[in-house]
Amino acid sequence: MDTATRLRQTVISWAADDSDTPTPAEAARELAAGLGLRTVVLVEGVSDRAAVEALAERQGRTLTAEGVVVVPLGGATSITRFLRLLGPDGLDVRPAGLCDAAEQRFFLQGLERTGFGAGLAPDDLETVGFFTCHADLEDELIRALGTDGVQQVIDDQGDLRTFRLFQKQPAQRERPVEAQLRRFMGTIGGRKEHYARALTEVLDLTRLPRPLDGLLAHL
Repeated sequence: MDTATRLRQTVISWAADDSDTPTPAEAARELAAGLGLRTVVLVEGVSDRAAVEALAERQGRTLTAEGVVVVPLGGATSITRFLRLLGPDGLDVRPAGLCDAAEQRFFLQGLERTGFGAGLAPDDLETVGFFTCHADLEDELIRALGTDGVQQVIDDQGDLRTFRLFQKQPAQRERPVEAQLRRFMGTIGGRKEHYARALTEVLDLTRLPRPLDGLLAHL
């Protein structure tokens, strides 16, 4: 297990106050020092992490070499707990991240409570390194590639027949194809993460989704 993965897991355990992990705070500080950590990117789930890391790779960047680690929160309501670990009494590094528009309030409250941003409005999030997806990152990727482009990726991954069967389900028949695609990606464990990476790998680098582009430029 590499240092970045160990740090990520230790930070998650620390935030959860996992008693099975001995002294996670000390372990996290030691790992962060060894990595030269300067920024922790907080994202809602593992699919967001997959997309951020895939885009960085496509841009010829190695985030860990830049002192950057991407950590999934497991849900926006956890943001305050994680931000507290990044402050002066924790790892003392700067935060950045992605959030969904519907979850902005949790990020704004968390930044306020932990001293990373006072009196922020939603439009101010980018000034402190947090970039908002319209609905979620999958929605951003679908809009960037178009539904035909996403279905081509699904075909390339050998899943087009499965998707066509999914579209015929009674609950899906009347839904727009964009909604069908988003739901399809979340139907099986691991599929959402897989397609976040697969879709990011075919993005036109000159026409990136604004939140991803903004975050990578900020880092």
